[in-house]
Amino acid sequence: MTSKEENLLDGSNEIPSQDSVWCQLLRASKEQLFQEISQAQLQQISPTALAYLGDAVCELYVRMFYLLPSRRPEAYHRLVVAQVRAETQAKMLESLYPHLNNTELEIVRRGRNAATGRPRRVDMATYQQATSLETLIGYLYLTDFDRLSELLQKLDLEKP
Repeated sequence: MTSKEENLLDGSNEIPSQDSVWCQLLRASKEQLFQEISQAQLQQISPTALAYLGDAVCELYVRMFYLLPSRRPEAYHRLVVAQVRAETQAKMLESLYPHLNNTELEIVRRGRNAATGRPRRVDMATYQQATSLETLIGYLYLTDFDRLSELLQKLDLEKP
């Protein structure tokens, strides 16, 4: 465990910017799981699989964002669900559009086109936007973690 992590756990130092801490921890978990993925391997991953990964990364980021200050489990759940629901994710993607480059816009398009099936509680356009965001997050998690961190920090998560 690094000294930063130890200080966070024992509370002996002031906590730096929450976003940067969460991104550092998320990066550490990614680096421990696997090495760099090749372009050939990346091309074999479907947009649906990227969205599957992106959904988990997004939820983990949101969970870590709301981890402090301590709350009851029900409060954590309520806060996180409000941010990872399709309607909120669609709004998040809309807010990120001005910051996306051409490659990222292409990944978003691929994610939107891969979002098939019948969503149960939201309209198809909202579901496609949410899936597009998850696809982008999954792609950036595998290819450019610094860029992912930059975009995640642009999300306007609400503090209670």
